Amino acid sequence: MKDRSQFILDLLEHQGTASYEDIAKMLKVSNMTIRRECDALAHSEKIIKTVGGIQRADAPAYLHEGPVDDRLSINHAEKQAIARESLELIGEHHTIYIDGSTTCLELAKLLARERSGLTVVTNSAMICLEMSRGRNTIIGIGGEFDQESLSFGGSQAALCAKTFFVDLAIVSTKAFLPADGTYESLVATFRIKQIMAEQCSKLVLLVDHTKFGKRSLSKVLDISQIHHVVTDDKTSKSDITLLEGRVHKVTVATIAER
Repeated sequence: MKDRSQFILDLLEHQGTASYEDIAKMLKVSNMTIRRECDALAHSEKIIKTVGGIQRADAPAYLHEGPVDDRLSINHAEKQAIARESLELIGEHHTIYIDGSTTCLELAKLLARERSGLTVVTNSAMICLEMSRGRNTIIGIGGEFDQESLSFGGSQAALCAKTFFVDLAIVSTKAFLPADGTYESLVATFRIKQIMAEQCSKLVLLVDHTKFGKRSLSKVLDISQIHHVVTDDKTSKSDITLLEGRVHKVTVATIAER
């Protein structure tokens, strides 16, 4: 077998991203051994470390997740409109999962003000803090902390996530193909979405028009797993029509005029 470093580089060349846990299983060594190999590769700028894993160093910038602060103000009106429509899906005493996206953060602000008696499961520090302003029960999924997304991921977070079953899983995405599904770039945190998608009664995707027609490093959710899509009125009619044939329901939010 090739040396471990070359194996890791070849793997990333093939699939773009990988978790420490998966590489360790492939090479039949410990996670700590793989982390040391990856530390050396990252130091020489051959790879980029993410929470719970690694990705190609030469991947285009649009495939990488940006820091939360950089994303908060992007398409803010669209996110607010989508959040307002999504609020209507959540009644008193629902049990829900919310991911750490900035769109879901807008929804959390509304939930904290306008709903009570909810049980909210999340791996996002931002969502926890926002929801703490209201009268709801918050359950945090813990694990390895990612400073860019301000969320917890990794193998411990995945084990924790598997213990929860919810009425609604509400997630957003970095990129979306209506005929295919959602795409992300953060290895460890997207695994939490996959687990909660398997353990919810219904999955709701919040996605603004700018995410349509794009891919990121890894596919996360198949379109067949998505029950309801909430988007904004800048999404093309052709994409809306395509979605209506593939998911149970599509809601189009009207963006407030400025």
